[in-house]
Amino acid sequence: MLSASQLPKTPGRKKKRVGRGDSSSGNYSGRGMKGQRSRSGGKGGLKLRGLKQSMMAAPKKKGFSPRYPASQIVNLTELDKHFTAGAEVNAAVLYEKDLVVSPFKAIKILGDGKLTKKLSIKVQAASKSAQEAITAAGGEFEAIPLPGRQKKTLSDKAKVKAKAKPSAS
Repeated sequence: MLSASQLPKTPGRKKKRVGRGDSSSGNYSGRGMKGQRSRSGGKGGLKLRGLKQSMMAAPKKKGFSPRYPASQIVNLTELDKHFTAGAEVNAAVLYEKDLVVSPFKAIKILGDGKLTKKLSIKVQAASKSAQEAITAAGGEFEAIPLPGRQKKTLSDKAKVKAKAKPSAS
């Protein structure tokens, strides 16, 4: 079915010039009576003013960032492939070999695959199966804290509370 938008333009027909007096197209020139849209420059888009405008321009604050972001994962098969027997594995070495994105984020070793070489691994975490595979291959695993982020123990929290409360003597 043919609609108005599909009709060809009439050749030689000029665009209607509105707002050129009463004789062009009635008293209000096709713009209605009062309001922003009836005035010159008024159809460019209604603008919100004041606080609302600044709120609309600000980026949305949605969701949250986790306190401790997810660890970077390295599997045993990758360690077996990239390291020789007796090598020491740490964040800097893993970063040099492009196994992790950043040496400053937490790294976790997972037990996917087999480890046949004796390695000395010093990273933040490893799964139980990975730890068992490392020790079975004759290697050793040491969990080290991430620089700048240390977990507070229960005794540390008790010390902080004791300092906060003055003694009643």
